[in-house]
Amino acid sequence: MKILRSLIIALAIPTVAFASAQNAARPAAKPQPAAKENGFKAEFFTNLDDAQDKIMHLAESVPAEKYSWRPAPDVRSISEVFMHIAGSNYFLATFLGAEAPKTNGDMEKTVTRKADVIAELKRSFDHLRKVVNATNDLEKPVKLFGNSTTYRGVLVTVLGHLHEHLGQSVAYARMNGVVPPWSH
Repeated sequence: MKILRSLIIALAIPTVAFASAQNAARPAAKPQPAAKENGFKAEFFTNLDDAQDKIMHLAESVPAEKYSWRPAPDVRSISEVFMHIAGSNYFLATFLGAEAPKTNGDMEKTVTRKADVIAELKRSFDHLRKVVNATNDLEKPVKLFGNSTTYRGVLVTVLGHLHEHLGQSVAYARMNGVVPPWSH
């Protein structure tokens, strides 16, 4: 019995040593990314990320001297469209129970310099993200423009609004010779 046990141990030691040497020679496994959150909120943020990235890239790509350009009289200029997006991010978040930050008058008319527009857009997206992150009950009922909906409905409206004005901004940019950076 002692001989059999000694033989098993003698055979096992080289096998364990060989397996350990093989594992040591392998590169360390890459850490797996954290599991992505599932559900509507995760889908909302994925869509928001895309719209925000494109809006911000357009705002940065349009030359400062084009910010006052408008396709026709009495139609929003490039800077006014971007400030409309920012103002709407603040305003639509109020339907989720948040207060909009105080602004100095009509942002569409007062925030017109490229650097200021970009900074305000960024602040508005940060504000929107903070509010949505703090929102837990997506089925909570709310009145939106006189219609009954839920917090989820407000978020759908936010995305629809962002994409509407993203499309408008793409058209404005192209009319001014700016190719959207993501379409090269």
